[in-house]
Amino acid sequence: MSLRKTYQVPESLQARLDKVELDEKIVAAKAALLNDIKRSVYIYRVDCGGCNGCEIEIFATITPVFDAERFGIKNTPSPRHADILVYTGAMTRSMRMPALRAYEGAPDPKLVVSYGACGCTGGIFHDNYCVWGGTDQLLPVDVYIPGCPPSPAQTIYGFAIALGLLGQKLHETNIVEGADEHAPLLYENVPYRLRVEIEREARRMAGYRYSEKLVDRFMGALSAEGVDVFSSVDALIANESDPRKVEIFSELKDVLVSKVAGGRL
Repeated sequence: MSLRKTYQVPESLQARLDKVELDEKIVAAKAALLNDIKRSVYIYRVDCGGCNGCEIEIFATITPVFDAERFGIKNTPSPRHADILVYTGAMTRSMRMPALRAYEGAPDPKLVVSYGACGCTGGIFHDNYCVWGGTDQLLPVDVYIPGCPPSPAQTIYGFAIALGLLGQKLHETNIVEGADEHAPLLYENVPYRLRVEIEREARRMAGYRYSEKLVDRFMGALSAEGVDVFSSVDALIANESDPRKVEIFSELKDVLVSKVAGGRL
């Protein structure tokens, strides 16, 4: 008979693994991504003239610590196999032709990523005698990844944005305007100078984003057919319950009155 006493670990102290459950939105986003992009993408890096700091961060991104390949992002030694061209460093005179050859050697559709502060703007070398500026001075850039240098997390985020743009380019449709087709002008019966003044005043009071909706409502009142313009604007102000919008509409009406009274339309 054993004298050893058996002790049982309490249930509250035992390790139990909780299964990770994904949110429905995350599941839908993953399904959409896998449906749009059926394969991995290959990137090709072109150093146009930098300090090699960006290259160190790119190499850190593809190492096992951050492991960019888990997202299907692979490095390729040839631009002929590349889907994404990553340009680092400022655009120098000596690298102009190699940069162009790499761009022309990559098959369409292709994306151009401007990487780092020097790649985006020329960085500290922007006013050098042999520097034109950033990558966009020579090539059409789709994604900018700023930083000096960008961190691996920023790099993966920029590549994820590039993947979304690549999916759009693979499924894009081009619509060409016909010879007799003309896009209709919005609120074409409102004089251009008046519209500029109204939009400028609205932006001053409500900012760019919010003023757009207010200007659309005000322009709709000005464009109403069969109704006096000032009566339509007065009705817009009278039917508005938000005092902030009433103030903005009143200021826009003052702009209208000053333009009409001054005969500057």
